[in-house]
Amino acid sequence: MIYLDYNATTPLCPPAREAMLPYLDRFFGNPSSIHAAGREARAGIDNARDKLAGLLRLKPNEIIFTSGATESCNLAVLGLAHGPLGRGKLDRLNRSSSSGAHIISAGTEHHAVLHALEHLEKHEGFEVTWLNVSADGIVDLEQLAGSIRPDTRLVSIMAANNETGVIQPLREISQICRDRGVLLHSDMVQAFGKIDIDLSLVDAASFAAHKFYGPKGAGFLFLRSGLSIQPILFGGSHENERRPGTENVAGIAGMAAAAEWVTVDRESAQDRQSQLRDRLWQRIATTVPPAAQNGASAPRLANTLNVSFGGFDSETVLMALDLEGVCASSGSACMVGSVRASHVLLAMGLPMERARSAVRFSLGKWTTADEIEAAGNAIERICNRLTRAKLREYVGVAAT
Repeated sequence: MIYLDYNATTPLCPPAREAMLPYLDRFFGNPSSIHAAGREARAGIDNARDKLAGLLRLKPNEIIFTSGATESCNLAVLGLAHGPLGRGKLDRLNRSSSSGAHIISAGTEHHAVLHALEHLEKHEGFEVTWLNVSADGIVDLEQLAGSIRPDTRLVSIMAANNETGVIQPLREISQICRDRGVLLHSDMVQAFGKIDIDLSLVDAASFAAHKFYGPKGAGFLFLRSGLSIQPILFGGSHENERRPGTENVAGIAGMAAAAEWVTVDRESAQDRQSQLRDRLWQRIATTVPPAAQNGASAPRLANTLNVSFGGFDSETVLMALDLEGVCASSGSACMVGSVRASHVLLAMGLPMERARSAVRFSLGKWTTADEIEAAGNAIERICNRLTRAKLREYVGVAAT
């Protein structure tokens, strides 16, 4: 098997596995219990929080542990939408009513953000401004600046896109929001471990362990100290009353270990993946002339290649790749196995046919040059086979 779907999920790194094992075995206590077994589990959470805070230059209380990316994004969007309006606006507007409240985002966001915003639009009377993006997926900064209103509660723009790898100009976005006193949330799920993370630019940011070689079912939300957030779950007083529920101790310990591990050789790993990605693209460009890269002119994650195979739908290509032992995807892995035209590519203005033919290849720490060569050979065989089949179909139709 050649695994080229690291943006969907990553293998568990050895340090994460080792960090998890004690909390799956000896230290199994409930971290909220006051007895010795509970205190051992609580110590594991505290140590992980301190480790993540040190890596990201945060205060430990700025980290809220969650079940992963979707919950972290939902908590940020819904929780901040119902919270204070932002810097400098607290005395001028009525914070108790959501009527007329305003949020800004972009159509290229992950569904964890998009669907939360759609809920606010449809069910709670919020108004959402959807920013335009360029043909390469970069948000329109002038539109952002012109869209901020006195009742704007939040701007939510992801740091790096999960489908195309396109990196947004977060520093410029941050400056616009700071100048106008508006809170900024960023989905940094795909960015962590791949590019430099500067959390001083944002007020909240979402992360998921399984995107950086940690376990599934663990994540966290960074929330700047001093900001309040409305919980979206109800029960206990865990995480300083911001996220109730017994913590996933083993997952949290594994996440912190993975975060530490992935950052050790980040730059060299990304340089190597960039070279492998470009080698794969050159092979595709040479052997499949109708193919086109998506987002190629924008800054991108080093590991991500999004290709439209002109004339072939992505589902057919993905099934053929799977039969060849190559794992890839058509975009987000959160659509329960469905293959449909990418909302990201459509928002970038791509024609429906090109969007429906897109395949994402995403590389990782264990991707090898031999695997890239083998994947290139498989893609060539598949496209030659599909071209011949299409030609036979065309000849058959023409004959009738």
